[in-house]
Amino acid sequence: MDANIKKIRTACPAHNCGGRCLLVAHIKDGRVIKLDTDDRTHDPLEAPRLVACARGRAYLQRQYHPDRLLYPLKRIGPRGQSQFKRISWDEALNLMAAEINRIREQYGSEAILVPYGTGSYSQINGSWTARRVLNQYGGSLGITNSYSWGAINVATPLVYGTLQTGNQRQDWLNSRYILMWGWNPAEMRDGTNSDYFIKLAREKGVRIVCIDPRMSLSAATLADEWVPIRPGTDSALMTAMAYVIVTENLHDYPFIRTHCSGFDSTTMPQDAPGAESYVDYLMGQNDGIPKTPEWAEEICSVPRETIVRIAREYATHKPAILYQGYGMQRRAYGEQVVRAGCVLAAITGNIGIPGGWASGLAKQAGDGGGMWNTFPVGNNPVKVSIPVFLWTEAVLRGPELTTAEGITGAERLTQSVKMIWSVASNILINQHANINRSAEILRDDKKVEFIVVQDHFLTPSARFADLILPVCMHFETWGVNDGWKYSDELLLLPKLVEAPGECRSDYEIGRGLAAKLGVEKEYSEGRDEKGWLDWLLSVYRKHRFPDLPSLDELLEKNVGVWTRPVIHPKIAFEDFRRDPSKHPLSTPSGKIEILSTELLHKNLNNVPAIPKYIQEWESPFGEEAKRFPLQAIGHHTYHRVHSTHDNNDWLEEAFPQRVFINPIDAHTRGIKNGESVKVFNDRGATILPCRITLRIMPGVIDIPQGAWWSPGKDGIDRRGSINVLTSEHWSPLACATTQHTIMVQVEKVL
Repeated sequence: MDANIKKIRTACPAHNCGGRCLLVAHIKDGRVIKLDTDDRTHDPLEAPRLVACARGRAYLQRQYHPDRLLYPLKRIGPRGQSQFKRISWDEALNLMAAEINRIREQYGSEAILVPYGTGSYSQINGSWTARRVLNQYGGSLGITNSYSWGAINVATPLVYGTLQTGNQRQDWLNSRYILMWGWNPAEMRDGTNSDYFIKLAREKGVRIVCIDPRMSLSAATLADEWVPIRPGTDSALMTAMAYVIVTENLHDYPFIRTHCSGFDSTTMPQDAPGAESYVDYLMGQNDGIPKTPEWAEEICSVPRETIVRIAREYATHKPAILYQGYGMQRRAYGEQVVRAGCVLAAITGNIGIPGGWASGLAKQAGDGGGMWNTFPVGNNPVKVSIPVFLWTEAVLRGPELTTAEGITGAERLTQSVKMIWSVASNILINQHANINRSAEILRDDKKVEFIVVQDHFLTPSARFADLILPVCMHFETWGVNDGWKYSDELLLLPKLVEAPGECRSDYEIGRGLAAKLGVEKEYSEGRDEKGWLDWLLSVYRKHRFPDLPSLDELLEKNVGVWTRPVIHPKIAFEDFRRDPSKHPLSTPSGKIEILSTELLHKNLNNVPAIPKYIQEWESPFGEEAKRFPLQAIGHHTYHRVHSTHDNNDWLEEAFPQRVFINPIDAHTRGIKNGESVKVFNDRGATILPCRITLRIMPGVIDIPQGAWWSPGKDGIDRRGSINVLTSEHWSPLACATTQHTIMVQVEKVL
């Protein structure tokens, strides 16, 4: 081995892939020359190794990419035309401070927005640094919820009163049957090692069934059976399964009677006289339509025999897990499918027992998993917030938005958004719905008057900035992270190399702006990034890891990760199961609410008190299907983390951007494998190569999400950016994204 090479354990840069993995950086002459993954030889079930995927191992192609932003840039041409000139940091920060003061004086602090973004989760970097500056200088418009978990965040507590509905993952090996419903941990991770635990469960004899419109990598490598389902109809299949379970007396009625509310006439809450029970809905008492497997087959395209069999297997192979993925709740009425899955877990009694699973969001029992953001942002003087997905609405018609559109902290907004400071985010253009609409909004500098983007590259969102600030990558600054939704470890990200050009970290950019605004002392509290890292470790030590060594010890030992082994996996709702009167849930009834009294009394349109199948506003059953007969989905691909890594040539070679289409749909359109096709609807169009495959069901196409929008002179995207096709329409309860509800047409490009 070269004596000049130093090996340092670090973590994969946290771009919200759903995992947190260990890397070993080989450093020579001030440059990272190679990346390995977890090199530890000890690999116990209680604390398995954190092995990185292709994205982490290919990170050097991003780290040393020739297109990195190196200097502050100021717009000199029309917004969105990528015309910029280099300026100094002093000029950049003076301009930014002046615009913040102007916007505040003219419109108020509510007109300033730091939007949602997950390009950095290393605590000391990311959007919280911007929020900390602004909170110490008058505040900014707040945001609630997320793009990823919009509907599930709201729906899960309606049933259980909490988001901590999951057993720790080592308990999966105690199950007998696992339904991977729209869940793809082999690709999107959903916690490092989730796919590994499923693999171990299967090796132990647990039967794994994957329900998904596409044969994902998880379906192909982890499951015993793949069940294709028409997108947006999962709640119909769940409802028909419940019909089979109830009519065949396979439900756990003793558990239902003591722990659930709203199942039948004997379990209805007292404040819901005359309300429809769940059994009433199943049997069609009110609408005259029993929710039989035959009824569901016409909707979801799953054969009735398969519906009956899976229902019986799930109800009788106890304990069983129904694990919900997130794509099916990023749809019209996404709240319904979450609640429908929770009901199946409840009526089969798979709650509060080893090997069972309550479904819903399923943060791990005990502590909810990772602490997410421990960097202190302070108190925001602006108390009003918007749902993250409605930022374009807040630009176009801010004062019209009220609590009906998810506004919290006030009855309505008083001002439209006039300034955006986008940090570690590609949400302004690429990752938001209906790209062409967003671009039209942002081109008009009389709507949003000033846009700042902090990023590593000239992304589609950065092209619409008035000011671009070049940022350090994770290996060029200090950071720390714990696990994702499941977290029993802490990973250290030491500074490994110096940043190129004039790049600064998010923290240092915030500190420089704070100095211009006169609040640097309050912002930094005298700490640099390493000082804040030491402070953050004390927070983890207090709340999660009392035995965590000091920063100096961690650096000296070069451990990279500190792990708390899971010896006895925690079981969600174990106490509630044992004694529901002594350990009630935080729901209005103290029980599992199959019928939500909160929703019943709100009496909202298209938000029934019990979970129901509702036909989507764009579907194969509507008039729109005559022009746009194919459903489109956009899975999380191994190529990217959302839009991060789209310019990584190694990953592009391994996972090229293509639209996946079934042979039946390709044949009727005269399309051959590898040919370029146009995918379009009324919102936009994209041209990209096709892959004809049996791994996608007929009537459905798949365009992996996150490709960078690259329009030609005709406005048609040439990269396969699915968000030129998606709708800005939001879900009725959570006001969350419905970007997976899309109808399109595909035609051969001549």
